Amino acid sequence: MISVRAMTASDWPRVEAILAEGIAEGEATFESTTPSWEQFDSGKIAHPRLVAELDGEVAGWVAASRVSAREVYRGVIEHSVYVDSLFRGRRIGAVLLQAFLDAADAAGYWTVQSSIFPENTASLRLHERAGFRVVGTREHIAQSTNGPHAGQWRSTVLLERRSARNGL
Repeated sequence: MISVRAMTASDWPRVEAILAEGIAEGEATFESTTPSWEQFDSGKIAHPRLVAELDGEVAGWVAASRVSAREVYRGVIEHSVYVDSLFRGRRIGAVLLQAFLDAADAAGYWTVQSSIFPENTASLRLHERAGFRVVGTREHIAQSTNGPHAGQWRSTVLLERRSARNGL
């Protein structure tokens, strides 16, 4: 059974390993190295920040950052969701993302965004099923440093989900 709970500092070794796998695969992020826990912690909003467990092991995580320090954008966040490759295909991503969206709505966030590589069709489908819509494409926004696209300019698809709780 999949359980979802708040991420803690003690989860960092598993969270970092899952992030490192995503970096190495080259389909999840432009990042080339994992941050320290302190960097990760200071760069992400404190709540919601969740992990999913299956059989007592952290199998995935989700966290978000504010898109701007300007007060007018206080309700707009950009999230990332990662699932360990050994646990993919078991609905962990869907359960984790829905729990995150419910918590984000309850915390007063009105827009949740994500930038996804167009080749990452599984993540695009996951987000569309969770109510995200494509807003646009950022063409050739940066070069990949890892995976099969290393050295190539990559585009990202910008998706967003508006909270029904806030009348949007």
